Amino acid sequence: MSGVVALTAVIVAYSLVASKLDRWWITSPMVFVAAGVLLGPAGIGVFPLSLTHETVLAITELTLALLLFADASTVRLRDVEGDTGLPARLLFIGLPATIVAGAVVAYLLFPDSGWVAAALIATILAPTDAALGLAVVSNKAVPVRIRRALNVESGLNDGIATPLVTLFIAMLAAEEGLSTKGWGYESLKQIGLALVVAIAVGYLGGTLMAYARARQWMSTVSEQIAILALALLAYAGAVAIGGNGFVAAFVGGLLFGAATKRRLTERVEFTETVGLSGSFLVWAIFGAFFVGELLMRELSVRPLIYALLSLTVIRMLPVAIALLGVRLRSATVAFMGWFGPRGLASVVFTLLALEEFTHDPGGNLLVQATTWTILLSVLLHGITASPLAAAYGKSVINSGDIPELAPAGQPGIRLRDLAGRAPAAPPK
Repeated sequence: MSGVVALTAVIVAYSLVASKLDRWWITSPMVFVAAGVLLGPAGIGVFPLSLTHETVLAITELTLALLLFADASTVRLRDVEGDTGLPARLLFIGLPATIVAGAVVAYLLFPDSGWVAAALIATILAPTDAALGLAVVSNKAVPVRIRRALNVESGLNDGIATPLVTLFIAMLAAEEGLSTKGWGYESLKQIGLALVVAIAVGYLGGTLMAYARARQWMSTVSEQIAILALALLAYAGAVAIGGNGFVAAFVGGLLFGAATKRRLTERVEFTETVGLSGSFLVWAIFGAFFVGELLMRELSVRPLIYALLSLTVIRMLPVAIALLGVRLRSATVAFMGWFGPRGLASVVFTLLALEEFTHDPGGNLLVQATTWTILLSVLLHGITASPLAAAYGKSVINSGDIPELAPAGQPGIRLRDLAGRAPAAPPK
């Protein structure tokens, strides 16, 4: 109980000074990772949960499911189609290239683990999380086209990566003899059942909500609660029938947004707030049992090398390839390549893969690699977001007629922090 009290007190304390800390470039992931380290086994040892506790996995999975549904339901795909394709290039060229590059580097650094484990770690670390560098997508000094591309990429790439994570976990389990089921059939079944649930919950649920709302049968509060319930139902319904809950939540969110014509974006914020609250616990779990574990063991160089390469070459080179032919300035390509933070989705995917990693010959090294990558991202992207966004925005504002300044719709910034950052005005 003392651990619960301590963690709750941290949440209250952070809430009181969130905006102030934000001005010092201190983000919520930094705060709660540090809290987890302090309260966990590497600190005073009062954290109320352990990695083997069923509640840990339940909370982490539900948190990601809620945020997947909320992200997908608020992305305006029609606006993205009207652009020259920056988000599409990042998602359908940059993301696969990042996974391939990450897998090759992982195999070279951890050859004993094999190609499947290498592909799994690369996929776990491929999704980005704009919340770790919120200033980049909220600072109006940064051209709106660039902000929107990074925002849309962050909102969709974790959902796109989810089926691949599921596939590689099943393949690794089959390799280690942990599953007697065919990994191909099992993966396809999970995804297929998830799509059925997504249609039933996302599209039909959204259609019913649109019908009820048009007839004024719903209140503001009932709309908020209904959206939260649909997000939970998409995840839990898929899991109940043997489907993938994350795929169901992501696709269900896309279909819900389409069915409601994105007219309930403000109501989705309640679901985001619930997910944000859960993310505090997820970051504390990461600090207590992943970062804390790093601190208690001897430093291994290879995982740290992989982490540094993951945040730089493995991310930045595929982004540069994806943006070939768009005629963006080299500074813009480097800026977009650097701001690919690894966050909540990577933490949850690591937890899901943990059992398979522990049976793998290089499993501990792979877990260390994901932990180092996420930890360094929390620190480096959080610290550099504000100053680099301001400097980059200032460098392009008076550059004349360049592709970066082409007209584009304002991105809908998702709620992923309590800071309530007010976007900075463009420099004069």
